[in-house]
Amino acid sequence: MSFALSTVRRRSLALAAVTLFGLVLAGCGINNVPTLEEKAKAAWSEVQNQYQRRADLIPNLVETVKGYASQEREVLTQVIEARAKATQVKVDASTITDPAKFKEYQDAQNALTGALGRLLVTVERYPELKSNQNFLALQSQLEGTENRVAVARRDYIQAVQSFNTEIRTFPGVIWARLFWGAKAMETFSATAGAEKPPEVKF
Repeated sequence: MSFALSTVRRRSLALAAVTLFGLVLAGCGINNVPTLEEKAKAAWSEVQNQYQRRADLIPNLVETVKGYASQEREVLTQVIEARAKATQVKVDASTITDPAKFKEYQDAQNALTGALGRLLVTVERYPELKSNQNFLALQSQLEGTENRVAVARRDYIQAVQSFNTEIRTFPGVIWARLFWGAKAMETFSATAGAEKPPEVKF
């Protein structure tokens, strides 16, 4: 009888110890690293979603402009080529810790942004195009998408900042190295000359 009681007591103590250990670990932030990592990955998915939305709008915009300004072939070709490059470069949530691949993706998207800017400046030469309902609708959708891209990038930058801070500070650095093997994530940087409007020579 006392042996059975002793076994029950040992099991109860072992269960209590495991529970206490689990609570201590949870309280020390062991789950912060994967939680913040998933938040950053979700924010990255939204960045990709908005870039894809922009890429999907571009063929319709190009076709509409082509109908009115086919002589602007060079600008239209630049937009089409930049879109093709931007959609070929893939960076998913598992590779946002790779600086080279991340830069390649950002450069491709920046080239597309520049080509679109030149296209929209070129359109100023065509009053009949600027008043076309299809063009106005596409331009409005594109401007809205650019705003969504900016918001998605901002949210991603904030999520990455939280994650990178967690894996570099105590006690997160311990959990990141011992349990999760977490690496710092890349973030967007401003493009050189982004503060200047695109130049188009007529």
